[in-house]
Amino acid sequence: MSSSRRSWSGAGKALHAWRPRQWLVAGLGALATAVAVGVPTDVVPTPLFGRSVPVQWWNYPALALTAVLAGLVLSTYVRRPDAPPTTPPTTPPSTQPSGADRDGRMGAVGGVLSFFAVGCPVCNKLVLVLLGSSGALSYWAPLQPLFAVASVVLLAEAALRRLSTQSRCPVTASA
Repeated sequence: MSSSRRSWSGAGKALHAWRPRQWLVAGLGALATAVAVGVPTDVVPTPLFGRSVPVQWWNYPALALTAVLAGLVLSTYVRRPDAPPTTPPTTPPSTQPSGADRDGRMGAVGGVLSFFAVGCPVCNKLVLVLLGSSGALSYWAPLQPLFAVASVVLLAEAALRRLSTQSRCPVTASA
């Protein structure tokens, strides 16, 4: 069995074993992500923010996928009620980030990329300073779908890694 097939299988097993509490956190995390990314970028219309450039059709699926995947990644950090309490490590932490730290960073980078992907190209102050408004529309706007794809790929990989390790090494209460 290939490594990626095992990862998908392990992720499926982990999702199947989730309790309602984890699904609730995943749903609330997805909702919070949709609001945190969608409102300031005006993909979710509110009177608080506006856009100079209309929302593109692909902004909606990019935001939806980002929200769902971010909710799943967030929920992997929820401790199961039957798991024993964690204790701090007795050895000093290494300078190399652990696998969970790398996965968390991957998810965070994916979330930030989604904000840049679905945002208005001429409303981004950094892009405006670097490229000007015509450069933002000519150079930045065509790159935004690539940022959306990169965001979804990073979040999916983070979710897959975290979920597959949950099923490979479940923490259960000792008797």
